[in-house]
Amino acid sequence: MGLEALARDELVAALVMALGRIEELTARVAELQDRLNRDSSNSSQPPSSDGPYRKPPPKASAMRRKSGRKPGKQHGDPGTTRHQVADPDEVIECPPPECRDCGMDLADAPVFGVSKRQVFEVAPPPPPKVTEYRVISKTCPCCGTVTAGPTPPGASGRVQWGPGVKARAVLTVMAHHVPFGRAKRLLRDLAGINCATGWLVNVRRQAAAALEPFMARIQQILHTARLLHVDETTARAAGKLAYLHVACNDRYTAMHIGGRGIADIDAGKILDGFAGILVRDGYGGYTHLVDAVHVWCGAHTLRDLKAVHDADPEHQQGTEAMANTLVLALKATHDARRAGRDTLSEQDLREIRCRYAGAIAAMRSDNTLGGTPLQQRGLTLANRFDKHHDMILAFIYDLTIPFTNNPAELEVRGAKVRQRVSGCWRTLAGLADYAVIWSYLSTAAKHGIDHLDALTQLFTDGPWLPPVPGTP
Repeated sequence: MGLEALARDELVAALVMALGRIEELTARVAELQDRLNRDSSNSSQPPSSDGPYRKPPPKASAMRRKSGRKPGKQHGDPGTTRHQVADPDEVIECPPPECRDCGMDLADAPVFGVSKRQVFEVAPPPPPKVTEYRVISKTCPCCGTVTAGPTPPGASGRVQWGPGVKARAVLTVMAHHVPFGRAKRLLRDLAGINCATGWLVNVRRQAAAALEPFMARIQQILHTARLLHVDETTARAAGKLAYLHVACNDRYTAMHIGGRGIADIDAGKILDGFAGILVRDGYGGYTHLVDAVHVWCGAHTLRDLKAVHDADPEHQQGTEAMANTLVLALKATHDARRAGRDTLSEQDLREIRCRYAGAIAAMRSDNTLGGTPLQQRGLTLANRFDKHHDMILAFIYDLTIPFTNNPAELEVRGAKVRQRVSGCWRTLAGLADYAVIWSYLSTAAKHGIDHLDALTQLFTDGPWLPPVPGTP
């Protein structure tokens, strides 16, 4: 019996150990599956990182609902309609050769009516317009001194491209994220500009160098702004990882590059000492900006809730309750603005706060045991909503504060598109040029200035400088 009891105890111990190991591996598999299911809809990953060949199946969630709008053009959006022109470049008449009934020749028959059909077709690119400046020298009949005429701006050498060509070159590689090799062929095929790839790189450097006065003006304006959106994203340059930082609002954009530390964030000469409202994500690198009023992006919080909820919808109902609370709060702010109010009613605020507290309690109840990685994430999320409720709910107390940080995220998305289309930047200086030029193009567009016009002015008379708020 002693031997049998010992064997039984060893078997029980082995079984307990095996069950523990199974539970551990099950939790590990769930964690890895959760990582595999992450995409731009439930994490801070950019949309460009989503695989083009595999999309996760759609899941019912409080964070994403149907808008009710039909596909295609939306009501109220301006359309684009082609109209016939009064003076076409070429007119081709198409008379009937014979009567369709009796077959009689209609060459000399009177015209009954004309139906006009116009086809718009692209014309082949003309050769570049060449302007020759003849700098004439003359000899003074009095003293014999030879004096040369003034050299026109932009004609310092024997042959060079003009401002319009340079503007189109920078527009192609910067605003449309076209690789230099393809940009060279595109300019040749569409504009008749036969340039070298190295020249495209040089003209990009010229543009960035000429924008120093613009960047100084933007830094001055944004440092004293009432509200800023800030974000950062990774970019590969010279085979290494760098960060692209953005600070912007609805009128101005400024970008710079660096690492992800405090010194790198302050290197943009905007945020150090900033005392306005700062809309951002949950990254802790901005916490040293103690003079600013920090506001968390609602879209990020909804994605964090979605990631936990979709991993186990049956047992993570607290996250759905919190998402519903945020969505209802956002709707209340929209309704208040449409009604012409600048604040929510006390009843609305009280209801939102009660729902918010109840959702936190439900999130903690769902993850009380906290044994699995998912439960630990759920508890961490609940604690975050509890600790940072002022930053998360700031948009319901001040209706001028936006719910999301989308303006900043949209600004850095171009870098992801460029990297996916053209690959990494060859040099860190190239990434820095991108940051400066995109700051210029984005700000010009926010002021109603076309990208091409802004670049043409840059290479003609110098950069367009945005007006300082409060000045005529």
